Amino acid sequence: MSQVRVDSTADGSGAPNDAGDLRGRTVVLIGGGSGIGLRVAHRVVAAGGRVVLGGRTAARLTAAAAELGDAARWQTVDTGDTASLAAFFDGIDRVDHLFTTAASYRVGPMRELSAADAASPFESKFWGQYHAVRLAAPKLAADGSVVLMSGAASARPAGLAPAYVACNAAIEGLGRGLAVELAPVRVNVISPGTVDGHLWSNRPDLARAAAFDQYRRETLLGRPATEDEIAHSVVYLFTNTFTTGSTLYPDGGYTLR
Repeated sequence: MSQVRVDSTADGSGAPNDAGDLRGRTVVLIGGGSGIGLRVAHRVVAAGGRVVLGGRTAARLTAAAAELGDAARWQTVDTGDTASLAAFFDGIDRVDHLFTTAASYRVGPMRELSAADAASPFESKFWGQYHAVRLAAPKLAADGSVVLMSGAASARPAGLAPAYVACNAAIEGLGRGLAVELAPVRVNVISPGTVDGHLWSNRPDLARAAAFDQYRRETLLGRPATEDEIAHSVVYLFTNTFTTGSTLYPDGGYTLR
């Protein structure tokens, strides 16, 4: 039988390639002062990278940067204000990886939401990320990446919230379109299900318990995700150098039920 040699690197050198190594890389995390964004920041710093944290609340960003140490800096930014986003990226020389979780919107049935509330997921979550990528584009490293934030409701609506479902699906389409336009910069989408973390901790106890119980019943793994599990998926997409235009569902099998 003939033998085929398989090299461990794309250049055929056979040298080991640590895909998790972010040494010398600058990772921009808008919404990085809390929740999933902050967990991503901790993973980036642990892998040798630097982080630039963005968000609307200076006190939260200050506390997050103190947790992370000298590898972190921060600047306030509002993703709903393109002038604010432009000023934010003006202060950054190079972007190796970009991830934006900052968004504020309302969800609910079509028959109950006002037109403005129905549009809010698009205005904040979709256009906020779109403009962040647009303004970061001149600074993006050719071997860098963008990870967009969607949600598993795009593939399996969890309740009566059609505009929110459509927004998440649109973000996944945006990821594919940007992957084509920005190549060789890689663009991927993370689409988690329910996450036990910062977002839900600020909601009423009864609502949180009901949502978590429903998710346990409707997912294959029988529990919500942790923020660190989602952060792990984001860093995977930063560092896997042959993945682009893809949507990753770290949802515990929710979309399969």
